[in-house]
Amino acid sequence: MPDDAAAPVDAVSRAAAEEASAFSHKPVAPDVVAAYGGHLDQVIDFYAPRGVRGNGVPGSGAGPAPLVVVLHGGAWRARYDRRHIAPFAACLARRGFAVANVEYRRGADGEAEGAAPAAGRWPETFDDVAAAFDALPGLARDALPQADPRRTVITGHSAGGHLALWAAARHVLPAGAPWRTDRPAPLRGVVALAPIADFRVAEKLEVCGGAATQLLGGADVSAERQAYADPALLLPTGIATTVVQGRTDAVVPQAVAESYVDAAARAGETVGLTLLEDVGHFPLIDPSADACAVVAEEIAQLAW
Repeated sequence: MPDDAAAPVDAVSRAAAEEASAFSHKPVAPDVVAAYGGHLDQVIDFYAPRGVRGNGVPGSGAGPAPLVVVLHGGAWRARYDRRHIAPFAACLARRGFAVANVEYRRGADGEAEGAAPAAGRWPETFDDVAAAFDALPGLARDALPQADPRRTVITGHSAGGHLALWAAARHVLPAGAPWRTDRPAPLRGVVALAPIADFRVAEKLEVCGGAATQLLGGADVSAERQAYADPALLLPTGIATTVVQGRTDAVVPQAVAESYVDAAARAGETVGLTLLEDVGHFPLIDPSADACAVVAEEIAQLAW
């Protein structure tokens, strides 16, 4: 008979091993770095397509490649930057995609000794993501002539999954929002990986230590700002969207993804939900994990 008391310990050990594996890969230098603003964090790393494309076609000499825009996670906190997702970006490039790995301003580390690091900056985090996407077509044209911006897919992990969903929903932001666009972005779709996609549920579950409330500027103002930032309130978008979620994810639990998908359904939109058995938070961006291959296939289905 199995020892039930050992199960939580095993889950913790497995999650730690998954995280260690994902962070064991060395950052991969991009082919080109381009700035979309004057701040040090307002840059995009570009990776040229190589190897075999997502549809099995060799990456060289087969015409323009779809452009995959990557937004890294890390609870919008400064200690996590784009370098930790660079191996994932390079993995997509080896599958024949042109890749843009976007950096953005995150929360500053705690100033007082022992203070918890802040999550995100209001409004700078959103300013940066909007500015990056506005500048992306021109930057990609210069940096990666192999890329076809008409076949753009956005993907993001965790907090980056939130930003990916938000970037695709700018046309449904409240009137007067500084980031609102007049029309939907010309995207093939979004593949959100374990996204913090419903702030109400994320806060109830204390995801990443209440990071969503911190992102919005704190409890005093978070309620009034949710309509400008919470993907679950920015529906329907009319853009093909898939959420990929590990069932054993203890960082951003499955309930967050399910709540977002339910909100989409209530808004009259179908959002795909791919649930992976025995997969936690980090294998989705770990090039050595089977889950990462599933993610690449989900991107390929939209891009090609």
